Amino acid sequence: MITPEFLRTMAAYNAEMNRRVYDAAGRLPEAERRLKRGAFWGSIHGTLSHILWGDTMWMSRFDGWDKPAQGAKQSAEMHEDFFALRTARAEADRRISDWAGRVAPDWLSGDLTWFSAILSKEISKPTALLAVHFFNHQTHHRGQVHAMLTAAGEKTGDTDLPFIL
Repeated sequence: MITPEFLRTMAAYNAEMNRRVYDAAGRLPEAERRLKRGAFWGSIHGTLSHILWGDTMWMSRFDGWDKPAQGAKQSAEMHEDFFALRTARAEADRRISDWAGRVAPDWLSGDLTWFSAILSKEISKPTALLAVHFFNHQTHHRGQVHAMLTAAGEKTGDTDLPFIL
């Protein structure tokens, strides 16, 4: 299904897109980043915070990171300060790339079992499927941020994977 090379490619793509999105968001005034725009996580800031929350939660399962202190419902408030959020995002992207560089093919052929607080039960799924979900979750919500940035008059440049890496 997927390979360690796929993980490395997606880690590099996501790091570059996060850099572009955060650069665009950083050009907006704080009030614009916090403006409720009808997205599931409300604002640009809230959605960026949720993405980092999700990445941190999955990496706690994949690579032993500390779990976020907040639950999913509070994920939009994981970092109140935009610049702290941006710093944490860059560090997470560095660590995700490091992890992707260490994943062996046998890890992708196994299963991962964890207790889901959201579903209140233990779940077991193929790690390859969960790794695809991990990157898909980032891309999905970053697409929402991209739409909000565009509506606010900002640009991120090209977002197509084959033309970025």
